[in-house]
Amino acid sequence: MRRITGRDIKKAADIIRRGGIVIYPTETVYGIAASIYSGGALRKVFEIKKRSTQSPVSVAVSSFRMMDELVHIGEKEREFIKRFLPGPVTVILRKKRTVPDILTSGSDSVGIRYPDHKLALELIELAGVPVTSTSANISGEPPPARVDEIKIDADYILDGGECRGEPSTVVDLVNLKVIRKGAKYEEVLAALREIRDIPRNI
Repeated sequence: MRRITGRDIKKAADIIRRGGIVIYPTETVYGIAASIYSGGALRKVFEIKKRSTQSPVSVAVSSFRMMDELVHIGEKEREFIKRFLPGPVTVILRKKRTVPDILTSGSDSVGIRYPDHKLALELIELAGVPVTSTSANISGEPPPARVDEIKIDADYILDGGECRGEPSTVVDLVNLKVIRKGAKYEEVLAALREIRDIPRNI
C-alpha cells in the first residue's frame, strides 16, 4: 500500500467503497476504516495492524439508523446510547447477522462506535457503509493522535489535524461492565450503575 495523505474526503470514501483501507481522524485518535462488508478489506485491517483475528474489531457508524441495522438495542440500552453517542464511547451490544463473524472473533456481540467528529461522520456517510473502528497503530503500540505519528500504511490517510489522543471508553451493555477506561469513564460508570438498578426491558 502507498502512503498518500490529503483532505479529499470523497476520494477516501470511494477507496472504502472499492474495498480499500483509509486512516481517518476521530475525536479520540486516528483509526482504520474499511467496509465491514468487504472480506478482503477486513483481512487487510488485521494484517496491517499485526492483530490476531482472535481480537475483535469494533464498527463505526454515522447514525442511529445505521446502528440499528447492526445490533439489537433494548430500551435501557438505547437510553444509555443516546446519552453518550455520538461521542468517545464504544458500546458492546448483541450483533445481528449483518455483522461479519471475522469482526467479532466468533462472539455474538460487537463494539459500536458513533464518533463525534465531522470528518469521520462525513466519511462514513459518503462511503455508505459502516466501517471498522480500530486505532491506526500496530497492536500493542500507542495509538496516533497526529498524522506524523502514524506508522502503518493505508491506501489513503485523511488528514484531520490533531486528535485529542485519549481512546474511547469501552462499555459492555450486554454484561453491564466497563471493558476499557478512556474518555468520559466516570460518566459512563455512573450511567452503568443506574442501569444495573433498573429492571431491563429487552
